[in-house]
Amino acid sequence: MLYNDIRQRAPLPDYDQTLVWLSVLLLGLGLVMVYSASIAIAEGSRATGQQPMYYLLRHGAFIVIGIVLAVITFQVPMRAWQQSAPYLFMFGLILLALVLIPGIGREVNGSQRWLSLHFINLQPSELMKLFVVIYAADYTARKAAYMHSLRKGFLPMLAVMLLTGGLLLREPDFGAFAVITVIAMGILFLGGMNWRLFAGLIVMLVIGFLLLIWFSPYRMQRVIGFMDPWADPYGKGYQLSHALIAFGRGEWLGVGLGGSVEKLFYLPEAHTDFLLAVIAEELGFAGVIAIVLLFAWIVMRAFAIGRRAASLERYFPALVAHGIGLWIGVQAIINMGVNMGVLPTKGLTLPLLSFGGSAIAATCCAIAVLLRIDWENRQLMRGFTV
Repeated sequence: MLYNDIRQRAPLPDYDQTLVWLSVLLLGLGLVMVYSASIAIAEGSRATGQQPMYYLLRHGAFIVIGIVLAVITFQVPMRAWQQSAPYLFMFGLILLALVLIPGIGREVNGSQRWLSLHFINLQPSELMKLFVVIYAADYTARKAAYMHSLRKGFLPMLAVMLLTGGLLLREPDFGAFAVITVIAMGILFLGGMNWRLFAGLIVMLVIGFLLLIWFSPYRMQRVIGFMDPWADPYGKGYQLSHALIAFGRGEWLGVGLGGSVEKLFYLPEAHTDFLLAVIAEELGFAGVIAIVLLFAWIVMRAFAIGRRAASLERYFPALVAHGIGLWIGVQAIINMGVNMGVLPTKGLTLPLLSFGGSAIAATCCAIAVLLRIDWENRQLMRGFTV
């Protein structure tokens, strides 16, 4: 009886502590694994000055910047995000267009996805994911009465997403295009889109993705390499075959931290897109399952925060929370699928884990927005205004 009284009187925390610690755990694990995956590459490359801690120091700096930006982002009320949604989206489109201008955009490995800011390279597509979440949530909240209408509810959103997709495919960044498409369509569906309209849209998207692959030789080569990487293990299937070897070597408990062989100039992009393969090799099946569970927990927390906001009749914050959950969940699934050979190779990082300043900063800001939604929910439940 006394225990129940204490529980009833216990104050409600000001924020979702579970979400904070899950994010910190992934960031910390990412720092350790990026160092482990990159030490050989950094030590053997002239571009890094042959400094073994080159990527570790940069990744640590990115995490610090991401946390500082997250603290600033947390101070912004959700009503301010909603008011600025169209302007943020336009700003994102301008950044995506600037990337394509010769002399402004920076090309790496055949893709022009970065803006050079001298001391750091900015990847606008990472910021655009957050902007699309906010814009799609604002659009859906404003057009809630027209979600069953093709002309008034769906076509305007389709037009802006085609523009965004066109800019992303010009870079090209097919992976970011896929994630942003899933985010926008998921928010529209959760916002009450007619299910027949949504089903037709899914069919159109599948056909569109297949056509994009069919008429793009390099994408077709990736699909062919994904279907049978061992047919050409030194060519089209090189990345995937070495990722699969890393998974196989890890077995149940891994070869031990730092013991990976595949990171020794065999597996390309070991510290970015294929970090999970190094985790699988060094920490084994147990390590991979732990990563999957951590991401699943974050997604569940995002949807729980969204449900609470919806129950308080805060529809825009609810849709933003669901959109962020979709973003992190879908991107993690695609990256894991690529590493395991379930999906064709895509240039998508593992959120909060992989090396990359823009991705770390954007994801930290997204987590901060989630925490802000949860904080406002708790304030309203206490009877305060936000």
